[in-house]
Amino acid sequence: MDADSEQKNGTIPAAPTEICVENGEDIVKVSNMQVPNGIDHQKYLNGPDQIIPCDNYISCGPGEYVKIRMGSRGPAAEPPVSVPGLLNRIVARYPNDTALATKKDGKWHKITYKQYQDRIRTIAKGFLKLGLERFHSVCILGFNSEQWFIADLAAIHAGGYAAGIYTTNSAEACFHCLETSRANICAVQDKKQLDKILSIQSRLKHLKAIVQWEGPVDTSIPGVYSWEQVMEMGSKEPDTQLNNILKSISVNECCTLVYTSGTVGQPKAVMLSHDNLTWDAYTISERVRDLRPTYDCLVSFLPLSHVAAQVVDIYTTLTNAVTVYFAQPDALKGTLVETLKEVRPTRFLAVPRVWEKMHEKIMAVGASSGSMKRYIATWAKDKGTQYHLARINGALSSGMSGLPIDFSLAEMIKYWQDGTTCGYKMAKSLVFSKVRDNLGLDRCTTFVTAAAPLSPDIKKFFMSLDIPIMDAFGMSEAAGAHSLSIYPKFKLDSSGEILDGTETKFDGSTSINGPGEIFMRGRHVFMGYLNDEEKTRATVDDEGWLHSGDVGRLDSNNLLYITGRIKELLITAGGENIAPVLIEQTVQSELLHVGYAVLIGDKRKFLSILLTLKAKVNGNGDALDELDNETRKWVANLGSKATTISEIIRTKDPLVHKAIEEGIARANKHAISNAQKIQKFAILPADFSLNSGELGPTLKIKRNVVYEKYKDIIEGFYKE
Repeated sequence: MDADSEQKNGTIPAAPTEICVENGEDIVKVSNMQVPNGIDHQKYLNGPDQIIPCDNYISCGPGEYVKIRMGSRGPAAEPPVSVPGLLNRIVARYPNDTALATKKDGKWHKITYKQYQDRIRTIAKGFLKLGLERFHSVCILGFNSEQWFIADLAAIHAGGYAAGIYTTNSAEACFHCLETSRANICAVQDKKQLDKILSIQSRLKHLKAIVQWEGPVDTSIPGVYSWEQVMEMGSKEPDTQLNNILKSISVNECCTLVYTSGTVGQPKAVMLSHDNLTWDAYTISERVRDLRPTYDCLVSFLPLSHVAAQVVDIYTTLTNAVTVYFAQPDALKGTLVETLKEVRPTRFLAVPRVWEKMHEKIMAVGASSGSMKRYIATWAKDKGTQYHLARINGALSSGMSGLPIDFSLAEMIKYWQDGTTCGYKMAKSLVFSKVRDNLGLDRCTTFVTAAAPLSPDIKKFFMSLDIPIMDAFGMSEAAGAHSLSIYPKFKLDSSGEILDGTETKFDGSTSINGPGEIFMRGRHVFMGYLNDEEKTRATVDDEGWLHSGDVGRLDSNNLLYITGRIKELLITAGGENIAPVLIEQTVQSELLHVGYAVLIGDKRKFLSILLTLKAKVNGNGDALDELDNETRKWVANLGSKATTISEIIRTKDPLVHKAIEEGIARANKHAISNAQKIQKFAILPADFSLNSGELGPTLKIKRNVVYEKYKDIIEGFYKE
């Protein structure tokens, strides 16, 4: 379709005309742009915190607006604020306090909120000079850094969209994001990422510039600029154009595109408005309650292309003046704990695989300790479990921060005995403080897991060590979080307490509390998928309910429980619906040296399971054939001499197979029916990794990839 036919169909704006408007003392020229839904920008120049009238709650076109689902009271009634408005507010309050910290040459280099804002505005002017157009994107491809944050917020200030791209994406996957978001600019970290974009540059009809922020930059390549060049370019530009664009911005327009993981089909561009992001950050802050401006700090290391990292690392920190320290690019390959020990963050968000790796490390240290140390650790963990269960039971009974106001006298006495005994205090001094010190979490008061389910057994383990991990649940289409628990109001198998100001219902359930498909509604629900009305309408219904695809229920304490995912449900040949995650977690809890477990059984006569053994990883993140140290010890204790996965598979090692059979038999005892018992298993030739494709950027299993890669093994389970 050519530009003329697109314009007639209303998919791109009509050609702008130049008119003059008052701008303080100056008369400046701005574009009188008509956007697809008929809004004349020149009638609304009170941005960036203005609301442009609109009757629709969903929108899929660039330059369109949505109606904000305001409430009459509580968090839903909080006045909307734009991203630039939020930054203005925090700079006015804390201009000289530290916003961001980056480690260079062994030293932490910090910038204040005022410097942060100045750099954002300078880069925004540089982007405009390079040709960034209204409602076009700046794609960002690199590890978490000061430049990532600034490029993101500069794109928004300049009236464009910020769109993160996962560093693990192939060149073709990058092309999809750049082309569908109509990217004018791509900011890349280094030459490795630059080369990806250069290989597809000729096919990107909207791309005008590539900006590299790290390492030597070959600026002789047409269209390639260094970060310093763009800073210099922006510093020479007057503020007039940027200020006029800021006046045209509204809180109910799109500012950010988050691309879904794309495990089925091409990734979709989730359109998030200013209000989506700033309001979700506000509700998270209200739930946490005790965030302390300029004192609290966190370490940014989860992929910023993922909505959870964006809403926490960029927006919740900005809402509360929380200092952000950037981890090293190889954080998930082993350096994270060293950074944590340096920074000693007060808040910590991680995905399940990070918690699992920490669990493995603690278990390995424990296994190498002497008998007396192991005895003390076991005693301390028992005291820790008693203490936290007492706090939890008190909170859930009273609903008031663990104060058992409705307990009987005997219950109150037991609560205080379990929760405040000198045994717990001694355990804290002897064991818990040392564990926290070794993890760099000695100052941390909030521990959160998100993006995928974390086994209740892992959560119970950390709770016994005085590290109670809270759950959050959400999705890209809900701007991040829909539920979040804060200690002590949580349960080990819950996915968090529903955030205030949001609505939840369960489709297909006769009870208001489920179980059924989780539907969500509120100011955090996205605008739509960019240029994809069909999929938007399939995801958000006419009443504004976002269909999550997850099955769950609520309890009497407003805690949410996820019982399965509709797309992951296995329906056996006998017609029984089975949620795989719970069964997989049970197997992993019985077999601690299994890395990943993938249940098989859709349209099959019985269940089988694919297992990986934990293996060593090289510097590039590739899983090796060699068993990791703890798995090797386990295999040796079984009496086997095998040291590699291939050796175990080649010899069909009888000792390892017997141990796995026994573990599966123990797991089967938890099955609620015979149909949910596992009958066959196979050990896969390699552990899963990002590079080999079985894991997504947040280390969740890509089931379709696993099914395709190991289809021959799967079919072998069911041969007569």
